[in-house]
Parts: sequence; structure tokens; C-alpha cells
Amino acid sequence: MTQLQFNLNMDHLKDSVMNSNIDAVVKSTIVLVLNEYMEKERDEYLKVPAYDRSGERRDYRNGYYERDFMMSIGKIKLRVPRTRSGDFSPSVFERYKRCDKALILSMLEMVVNGVSTRKVKNIVEELCGESVSKSFVSSLTEKLDPLVREWANRPLNTAYYPYVFVDAMYIKVREHHKVVSKAVYIATAITEHNQRAVLGLKVSHEECYEAWQAFLQELIKRGLQSPKLIISDAHPGLKKAIKKEFVGTSWQRCTVHFKKNLIDKMPKKNMAEVKVDLKRIFDAVKVEDARKFKEEFIHRYEKNPKLEKVIDALEDGFDDGIQFLNEPTKYHMYTRTTNSLERLNEEVRRREKVIRIFPNTQSAFRLIGAVLMDYEEKQEKKRPLFSTN
Repeated sequence: MTQLQFNLNMDHLKDSVMNSNIDAVVKSTIVLVLNEYMEKERDEYLKVPAYDRSGERRDYRNGYYERDFMMSIGKIKLRVPRTRSGDFSPSVFERYKRCDKALILSMLEMVVNGVSTRKVKNIVEELCGESVSKSFVSSLTEKLDPLVREWANRPLNTAYYPYVFVDAMYIKVREHHKVVSKAVYIATAITEHNQRAVLGLKVSHEECYEAWQAFLQELIKRGLQSPKLIISDAHPGLKKAIKKEFVGTSWQRCTVHFKKNLIDKMPKKNMAEVKVDLKRIFDAVKVEDARKFKEEFIHRYEKNPKLEKVIDALEDGFDDGIQFLNEPTKYHMYTRTTNSLERLNEEVRRREKVIRIFPNTQSAFRLIGAVLMDYEEKQEKKRPLFSTN
């Protein structure tokens, strides 16, 4: 191991402490240590001390050059020794490169967590005493691309996902000097080990049958097996795509969206009791009970002309709204709605609001993918939703 020896000018050091701020003292000390360390490393590389002769000599000293080096305390200037052949390279820069990596990872983490590039720039300047451009921070985020791409294309045939949730949200993206709206498709699932997982992500021009079909086909190509149940809202294109791509899989209409649609068809006043009776239908534990409560609801309110549209919509969507009742009771609270995916969308939205408008589609895919990766990693560390016993 390289041994260090220092000849300190105590008067100079005392003056530095008394008349300078502590940051300057810390920087000066680090410069002293690193310069001495590199000098000793060169001696060990040459296998001969300065001014000595030896048959084991590997090379000759060739002076020094100055190099700026960024650390968490700021930028320091080092006196780097060199050899005539140029083969010698101090380990300092390799060893302390992890500091640079830590800084870069911290900057990426801030961006992923919704901190704007402008704020990240200001934070780095505050921490390191050095200014970095917003474009530099943006370029760092591109380091996420291969990680997100690998995650987004990972195989799905290593596990079975019995319950799959799909939904779309909208974001703003700059495209050809214009700001356009784009749909972000996200698929999540409950695994056979009763843990939540994120299956896939896609950014598309619009929410339509063709786009939903392409998204589902990508999941299938990656190995997704037909689940027992797919839970979503009642978007016509999505319903058609599910029916086309997952033959034999039941579709569960999100009960929260369904009830809201029914309530929107009701008059605004004097509907409290009607809403309680409607809620009773979807709170049933068995399919038979749900059908019974539905028939009672219709019998009670069918003569009210103000509820005619409500009853028609209820009968039309009833079967799709109770498919979760065919699954074991312990799954009911998790499979009746897309609430879990809606909450994840809100988390994505919270990060997206800081950016407001993505500079391009790839940047949107990168950031949202990183958020989803972070979410899934946290889910893997959590306990299962309930015991498998």
C-alpha cells in the first residue's frame, strides 16, 4: 500500500485556518493529500525513488501537469505527476470517480422524482460551488435510456399474472415545434405470489383500438399469458382489443367508473337513498346476491322516469361489472377497480407536472419508465397483499 509522508508549513496552515473559510481549508488539505498520494504512486510505478539509480527502473519522471477535478466539495486543482512514456496513470481519478458517479446518480434521482432540470442545476451549484447547464443535466438523464429500455422489454414468461390492470393517461409533448397531447398506456398486475408488478409502458399518439391492440400485442410477444381477469374502464377501443387479443379472459369493468357513470345519469337532488341501493349491488360477496340486489333495485325504481337511463345502463353493464365476484373473496377488494393503477398514475402525474411539457416522446418514455421501475422495485420489497394459505 502506498505510504504517505507530509512536510507541512504550520504557519501557512494556521494562517489558512484563521483567515479563510473552512471550505478553503478542506480543499487545500485534500489537494495536499491527493498530490502526495499521486507522487508516491509514481515512485512505486517506477520502482525507484527520485534521483536514485536502479536496474529495475521502468520509466523516467517527466514533470507534472495541472488538472481540475470536480468533487462534492467543489472543484480542486491537482498537480498530476507524469512519466516520459505516458503509461503511468494515477489511481486517484479512478478511485474518486465514484464520487462523480454518486453525484450523477443523485442528479438522476432528483429528475426522476420530479425535480426540474433548472432546480437540479441550482442544487448542484449550491452543493459543489460549480455551475452546470440545464442541457448538461438533461443529457445525464439520457443515461437512463438503456436501463429503461431493458426493463421495458424484459420477458414476462417467467411468472404468471392472473389479474392485469390497464389504463391510459395523457401528457403534453413537443413535436415538430408544436405541443401535442399523447396517451401513455400502462399495464400493472397482481402476481401469483400476490404482489403488485408493472408489466409495460407505451407512449402513443391517441387512445384508440389500434393503439391498445398494439400495446397488448407487445405484452403477449414478451410472454404474457392470458390472465384470469383484465380490469379497466369501458373505453370502446380497449374493450375491443382485450376481446381480440385475450380470448377466454374475462373483462372486469372498474366498478368505481361504472358507478360514477350511473350516478352522472341521476338527477342532482334527492338521490341519496338511490345511491345507497346502487352501492349495495356492487358490495355483494356472491354473484347470486349481486343479481338479487340488482333486480330489487330495478323493481323499486323502474316506475321513476328520471331513473330510466340509469336502469338501462345498469342492465347493459351489470355482467361486466361483477366478474370479480367469480374470483376468491380475498381478491375482491383488489380486482373490482383500477384504483391501484389510478394511484400509480397520480404518482406519475405528480412527477410529470414539474416538467409540464416533455421535449420529445423519448424523454417522456424515459422519465415515466424510471418512475415505474422505482415503483416496482418498492413493491418487490413489500409483503404480499395477503397470505397464499
